[in-house]
Order: sequence, then C-alpha cells, then structure tokens
Amino acid sequence: MTTPSCPCGRPEPYAKCCGRFHAGAAAPTAEALMRSRYSAFVKGDAGYLLRTWHPRTRPARLDLDPGMRWTGLEISGTADGSAFHATGTVTFRASYRGGSLHERSRFERVDGAWVYVDGEFLD
Repeated sequence: MTTPSCPCGRPEPYAKCCGRFHAGAAAPTAEALMRSRYSAFVKGDAGYLLRTWHPRTRPARLDLDPGMRWTGLEISGTADGSAFHATGTVTFRASYRGGSLHERSRFERVDGAWVYVDGEFLD
C-alpha cells in the first residue's frame, strides 16, 4: 500500500510535506507556506490558515465551505520569498471542482516566520 502524495502536489507524503507545517514547523519559504496553506484549505484546517495570516490583514474568523473540493495546485511563479528575503510573492492556480482560482499572493516575515498578507486575483 502506498502513501498518497501531499495535496499541494509534491510527491512526498502529507506528513513529511505540508503536514509538518500544520503540526507547528515553520515554512522555510513563501512558496512552502503557500503550498501548506493550499493543503490546509484541502484539509479544512481554518486554524492553520488564521495562524499563518498576517495580523494586519487577518480576518477575525474564517468559515470554510465543507462542500468545497480542491483538486490541484499549480505554482506558475515566485519572486523573492527565500530564507534571504523579508517579502515574497507566489503566483498560482488552485483548481476546485467546477473551476479555478488564479492569484498572486503576497507574503511577509513576521518575527521570522512567513505569513500570508493578501492576494490579487488574476484573470
């Protein structure tokens, strides 16, 4: 029996990929945080999404649609967002049953940890 790959699209098992970030490890790059946030949407983990949202832009609460079925993530570009940067952007397309979301997300470091700031919808 094989372990399924992570929802973010990487071939590693969830526990070794995004699951470790959901369990408390810090994402090393803006892209890794973006992937882990996508996986959190797939898993319905609103707590992780709120914890990794910039305090300046974070909503008071997040109600996820339990009927939403995310089907894939494609990263089309990144700018900065490495261990050597304070900010970064990730452009991606997240597919769901019935459509997709194309966004350029902005990330910043807060107390050394990457957090999601906001996004611009494309298309």
